[in-house]
Amino acid sequence: MSDRISVAKTYKLYLGGKFPRSESGRVYPVTDSKGAFLANAAHASRKDLRDAVSAARKAFPGWSSATAYNRGQVLYRVAEVMEGRRAQFAAEVAACEGVAAKKAESIVDAAIDRWVWYAGWTDKIASVLGAANPVAGPYFSFTTPEPTGVVGVLAPQESSLLGLVTVLAPVLATGSTAVLVSSADRPLPAITLSEVLATSDVPGGTANILTGRAAELGPWLASHGDVNALDPTGATPADRVTLAQEAAGTVKRVLSVPDTEPDWTEEPDLSRIRRYLEAKTVWHPMGV
Repeated sequence: MSDRISVAKTYKLYLGGKFPRSESGRVYPVTDSKGAFLANAAHASRKDLRDAVSAARKAFPGWSSATAYNRGQVLYRVAEVMEGRRAQFAAEVAACEGVAAKKAESIVDAAIDRWVWYAGWTDKIASVLGAANPVAGPYFSFTTPEPTGVVGVLAPQESSLLGLVTVLAPVLATGSTAVLVSSADRPLPAITLSEVLATSDVPGGTANILTGRAAELGPWLASHGDVNALDPTGATPADRVTLAQEAAGTVKRVLSVPDTEPDWTEEPDLSRIRRYLEAKTVWHPMGV
């Protein structure tokens, strides 16, 4: 009996809750840490990015107006489905990052736990980051945090899953929507996560995942007038200067990130959640 030839996969983009091919028709090979072929991934274009931003903007009113409890339940469902595909995530992390199986499993466990941690914060953000302000007069004054809008994210290039979750989950937890460009050389965990999002309860367009090059797509994301904030983690330090200049044209919030990738296994805090929120202060007369 002859050896079976496996079916080579060509993955697509995740855009607006669907899986379209790149409008450019481009794909590129994905290899493991030793250079062996794994699959083909779609090479997203500027047009694909514009479509992703449009989908994120369209999804923003519904996602941001959902109750915080509902958002938490939806995001927790993502973690449930990730748990069910734990073995696949571990195999992809091991292949892409060149780590041992046990190490890959611990990375996947940390990524799932990290997603649960952010999901748990959705209905606590307003209490912790909001305030009832003391004022000298017959008024109530409340400050409440609100989602900033559409967030562009250049995912970490090295940490294909744990870093990816750490930069994406806080965006969604605040009620913002995301356009994420995955690691170029290690995109498979991001692709699998997009399949998880599609089979969870996350509304289409809330999270859009593009595979391609941060150096190519980053400037278009930074200059797009319908993107409200940018996380340049996956860009090189030199490219981040250009991204900040491009973002200035639309007065876009650009996150300050270290030159090198941090230790993603460190315990998270509220800093990333806080960055995607705008403070709204409301005054109201007390009455007699």
